[in-house]
Amino acid sequence: MAANAPRRWYALTVRARTTVGATLVVGLALLAGGIALAAVLQRSLVSDIDQTAELRATALAELAARGSLGPTIAADDDEAVQVVDARGHVVAASKNVQGRSPLVDLRPQDSAPATATINAVIVVRGKFRVLALRSQTPTEPVTIYVAINLKHADQVLVLEHRGLFAGVPLLVALVAVTTWAIVGRALRPVEAIRSQVAEISRRDLGRRVPVSRTDDEVSRLARTMNDMLGRLQETVDQQRRFVADASHELRTPLAAARTDLEVALLHPDSTPWTDTARAVLEENQRMERLVADLLYLARADHEAPRLPKLPVDLHEVVLGEATRIPTPNRMRIDTSGVTGAFVEGRRDDLARVVRNLLDNAERYACSIVEVALHTLDGTVTLTVDDDGPGILPHDRGRIFERFSRLEDSRSRSAGGTGLGLAIVKEIVENHHGNVTVSERAPHGARIVVTLPADES
Repeated sequence: MAANAPRRWYALTVRARTTVGATLVVGLALLAGGIALAAVLQRSLVSDIDQTAELRATALAELAARGSLGPTIAADDDEAVQVVDARGHVVAASKNVQGRSPLVDLRPQDSAPATATINAVIVVRGKFRVLALRSQTPTEPVTIYVAINLKHADQVLVLEHRGLFAGVPLLVALVAVTTWAIVGRALRPVEAIRSQVAEISRRDLGRRVPVSRTDDEVSRLARTMNDMLGRLQETVDQQRRFVADASHELRTPLAAARTDLEVALLHPDSTPWTDTARAVLEENQRMERLVADLLYLARADHEAPRLPKLPVDLHEVVLGEATRIPTPNRMRIDTSGVTGAFVEGRRDDLARVVRNLLDNAERYACSIVEVALHTLDGTVTLTVDDDGPGILPHDRGRIFERFSRLEDSRSRSAGGTGLGLAIVKEIVENHHGNVTVSERAPHGARIVVTLPADES
C-alpha cells in the first residue's frame, strides 16, 4: 500500500500538487505558530499574576516588619493570603482562608520568592498561583503566601484557543483556494501551449504557440518552443527538398540508361552493344557515386557513430589522392605547393575532402589544377585552384548547399552529383575547420580549407 502512495501523489496535476503542498506547509506553520503563541501567552499571563502576587506579598512583608499586621488581612474574592510562622502555624490570613491549614508547603530558600500552581477550594474550586515570600516580624521570621485565582488567565487562553481553532482552518482554506486560483491562472498559458502543440501535425509545422507579453518562465518556454518548431520545420523542409532532389538526380541516370537500352532493343542487329554497355555503365557509376554521397550525408545528419580522430599526415593524403585522379592529356595537377602538415581527424573523411575538391576542380579546369598545403600559427591551410570559368560572388555561399544549382558555366552538366562540396563542408566543420571559396587570379576558382594543426 505504501509503495503505491508516491505513484498516486505524482498522478496528481501540478496545480493539485502545488495546492496540497502549499496548504500543508501553511497549515503546519500556522499550527506551530498557534502552539507557540498559546505557550507564550500563558507564560505572559502567569508572569503578570506572579508580579501582582509579589507586589502584594512585598507590601504585607513591610507591614509585618513594622508589626502592623493584624490577624485578618483584607483580600479580594479571587485572592487568598496567609502568614505562617516558623512552626507552621497560621498567624494571619484573609477571611476566605481563616482557620485553615497552610495552603501549600512551599518554603523559599532565600529572600527571593518561590512560586507554585495548586488546585484548591478557597471561594470556589480552581487553579491558584501561589507565591511564597520570606519576611521578619519584630519577634520571629514568617512566610507570606499570596494565592491568586487563575480563572481569568484560563478564560483568556480559552478564547485564544477558540480563535486558533476557528481561524487556522479558515486561513488554511483561504490559502488552498488562493493557491489553486493563482497556480491555475499561471498555468493557463502552459495549457494553451500544450493544446496548440497537440494540434500541430507534421504537415502543419508552420503554426506557433502563443507567447504572453510578460517576460517570465512561461513566455520563455513559449519562445523556446517556437524556436524548436522553427528548427523542426526547417529540418523537415530540408529533408523534403533533399528527397525531392535525390529522386530527381536518380531519375536522370535511370532514364538515360533505360533510353539506351530501349533504343538498343529496338535495333538489336545494328546496335553497338559495347558502346551501349559503356554508356549504361557510366550512368550506373554516376548512380553509385550519388547513392554513396546520399548515404554519407544521411549518416552525418543522424550523427551515426564515427571512428575516433587520430593524427593524420595530410601531406601524404593530398599526394595520394592527386595521383589517383584521372586527368585528360590537356590537364595536369600541380602539387609543388604541398608541404608537410598534420591534423587530428579521420583519415578516410579527410581523403574524401581532398578527393571531392580535386574532382570539382578537374571537372571545371581548362588546363591546370594547383594544390597547396602549408601550416602557419597552428592552422593548416589547403587550397585547390582551377583555371576554369570561376564562381560568381552571389553563388559562392550556395556552392556548398546540397544539390545547389549554379549558372550554366559551373552546373552539373559535367557529371557531378551536386553533393561533393556539401560533403566537404560537412566533414571540415566536423573537424572544427572552415571552407570558403574565392576568385583565382587571373581567372578561375579557389577553394580554401583551414583546419587546426595537430601540435603533437
